[in-house]
Amino acid sequence: MPEEPEVETAELRERIHEEMEHEGGAFLRQIALSTALLAAFAALAALEAGHTVNEALVLKTEASRLQAEASDVWAHYQAKAIKGSVARAAAAAWEAAGHEPPADLTAEIARHAKGETELEDEARAREHERDERSREADALLARHQRFAQAVALFQVAIALGAVAALTRLRVVWFGSIALGSIGLVLFALPFASR
Repeated sequence: MPEEPEVETAELRERIHEEMEHEGGAFLRQIALSTALLAAFAALAALEAGHTVNEALVLKTEASRLQAEASDVWAHYQAKAIKGSVARAAAAAWEAAGHEPPADLTAEIARHAKGETELEDEARAREHERDERSREADALLARHQRFAQAVALFQVAIALGAVAALTRLRVVWFGSIALGSIGLVLFALPFASR
């Protein structure tokens, strides 16, 4: 009759199972913690992405309004230039006939010339404002792009964390941490470049 082992195998299996549970439980807690942190950063990055794109849209809308105003001023400038040309043609007809143009015609020519200069200055000022708003919006859109890339990386990192939790593969979790770290860098870049 074979002798029974001195250590009971059921008890040994139970201790091994407890040790594996303990080991796996700590690993799962690490995954859960890192995933929760990544989710928090993903939420912050998504908020910043939304905020910057909204600001950019407001600035682009303002730039469009300024362009419309500049176009209106240029149209007024052209009308004034046409009226000035008509007045100058009338004055030229008087001079061609050997007469001095009437004083009101000379005053009208001067008034139109002064008005053209003022309108040109106003239109160029509106175009300058438009360009400034557009540049600001472009810079905000570039910041938005960084935040959006960070959100995407955080989401992939979170998904890898879930895969790591299911498979209990540390290499997958390390991949999750690596992508999350790159996401953190992309999230921080727009703040560093302010």
